[in-house]
Amino acid sequence: MIKRTGFLFLALYLMLAVQSARADSTWVYTVQITASVQVSPPKITLTWAQDQYGANSYTVYRKGPSDTSWGSGTALSGATTTFVDNNVAVGATYEYQIVKAATVGYTGYGYIYAGINAPLNDNRGKVVLVVDNTFTSSLSNELGRLQSDLAGDGWTVLRRDVSRNDTPANVKAQITAAYQADPQNVKAVFLFGHVPILRSGSLNVDGHQARPMPADSYYGDMDGSWNNPSYLPSDVELMVGRVDLWNMPGTGSASPWPNEQEMLRNYLNKDHNWRHKLTTVPRKALLGNRFGDFNGEAFAASGFRNFDPLVGAGNTVLANEQDVVPLAQRWTSMLSAGTYLWAYGCGGGSYTSMSFMGNHGIYADAWSTDIVDGDAKAVFVMMFGSWLGEWDSADNLMRSVLATKSLGLTCSWAGRPHWFYHHMGLGEPIGYSARLTMNNNGLYQNQVNSQARGVHIALMGDPTLRMQQVAPPSNVSISGKTVTWAASADSVAGYHVYRAASADGPFTRITTALANDTSYTDASAPSGSAVYMVRAVKLETTPSGTFYNPSQGVFAKAGSGGVATAPKLSISKAQNELVLSWTSQVGKTYRVQSKDGQATTWTDLSSLITATSATTSWKDSNATVGFARVYRIYAP
Repeated sequence: MIKRTGFLFLALYLMLAVQSARADSTWVYTVQITASVQVSPPKITLTWAQDQYGANSYTVYRKGPSDTSWGSGTALSGATTTFVDNNVAVGATYEYQIVKAATVGYTGYGYIYAGINAPLNDNRGKVVLVVDNTFTSSLSNELGRLQSDLAGDGWTVLRRDVSRNDTPANVKAQITAAYQADPQNVKAVFLFGHVPILRSGSLNVDGHQARPMPADSYYGDMDGSWNNPSYLPSDVELMVGRVDLWNMPGTGSASPWPNEQEMLRNYLNKDHNWRHKLTTVPRKALLGNRFGDFNGEAFAASGFRNFDPLVGAGNTVLANEQDVVPLAQRWTSMLSAGTYLWAYGCGGGSYTSMSFMGNHGIYADAWSTDIVDGDAKAVFVMMFGSWLGEWDSADNLMRSVLATKSLGLTCSWAGRPHWFYHHMGLGEPIGYSARLTMNNNGLYQNQVNSQARGVHIALMGDPTLRMQQVAPPSNVSISGKTVTWAASADSVAGYHVYRAASADGPFTRITTALANDTSYTDASAPSGSAVYMVRAVKLETTPSGTFYNPSQGVFAKAGSGGVATAPKLSISKAQNELVLSWTSQVGKTYRVQSKDGQATTWTDLSSLITATSATTSWKDSNATVGFARVYRIYAP
């Protein structure tokens, strides 16, 4: 625990007076690191902010990505704010820890995963996609598109449809069987829908009472003995994430989503749009902190420590979380009005709210309905507050992030324990950070890191999502043995071409070097059918260094005759919906459009739909008795 001297209290008071915000001194428990890199001669330069209260020293440690301990440290003076590492190589990656000893007794920790032109990772392994079979039919198109998107990001999908009324043990048995069949390559499990939830242990994670907690880590641990543990019985092997919008978004919400199914459909649309860079946001973060340093636990350090390596120095905006402030300065108001890549918020909580963080009234709490109805605009979110970690509760505030209309894709309960997301700076998926946080046994630190390895640690959202986007190529077609495509809208280093026996993959890269134009001839093309995939590759520059970043893949099937002929459209009625079906080309994208009456312009009804079979369908859930509408299927 921190020794709270009078000097520290004076310093905190002065800082409050200057910043006029409750996000007071928490940043001092971190070292906020960014990296710049040079190719020749190779070097990595780490930079961090000066501690305004005074640091006695900094110690810099380095390790390899798979090392389980830090090397010997390099001691620096308390006035130092840079460290240059010349003992590095182009194409390699390194992980750094900087530990700050402060003059008034607290300790700060910072982490960054840095590299110079880190190599391309275009084979992510296998992901077990566990789908609540309530939605197997109604979301078939969107789930098919998700599988295509996962394949297009280097994953091989192992899909398992399960009943929401089954037991967690039976569901885990299917995941374990998939893992044991190929333990070297099965890396992740994505739980979609109201997949059965295991509660385990007796954890007092928020100081209120000990109780069993929802434990999705159960689905990622392939060899531990789960006899109602409170803490992980062994390391988690699989990245785990859940998209579950059961019993959302809350009584009284004005949400446009009428039910669980439509919220899930919207999430899959957001997921697809993010992957294909149809949605973009500035590299910026928002932080709202009602807890301050909290005796050295410094919950919001999970925001301050992670944000600089991910969005860069000076790109974190502080909400004003004093008791009485203009509503426009509160956390949820700023989330609704602005657009952010990351957000962190913490305050006294309930299942559905955080105190003094909302946009209704002077002493307003933030409610899950505020998040949804205000369309909180952050892609990756962390929250912390009492009771929120019981994410299986009705109308849970964390899960409300996933129910937002425009952006929200993930949320985690960060503070007990702290989360460490810095590997995302060089392109790792968010599930990598979830697994690292679950397994953390002291390698990554905060001055106080309560509840480490608790079974309650969980990621709400798709665990395979990555942070940096690249615009993919388009209009992939095949003529003979030649694959052609339209260029990415981004400035890219080139393209790689992949081939598989079917759209399900796995895909094998057939280009040995990046193609610099927009065609490639496959001299070893098989005589039978094959599916080709093209990905753009960008040399991405981030606050953590540089790495080769692949776009989503775009597909075409050999023997389809290149660009598909005009789709043949048919319409049928199912309950209160109209079902549109059309002939399609695997891998090609389509959009449903309409116009009413004598209108001369067409309106988009759907997002881009990637075909996964020879016939594609889409449901118009807004069809009403007596209406007239003209439809067309547009292939961009």
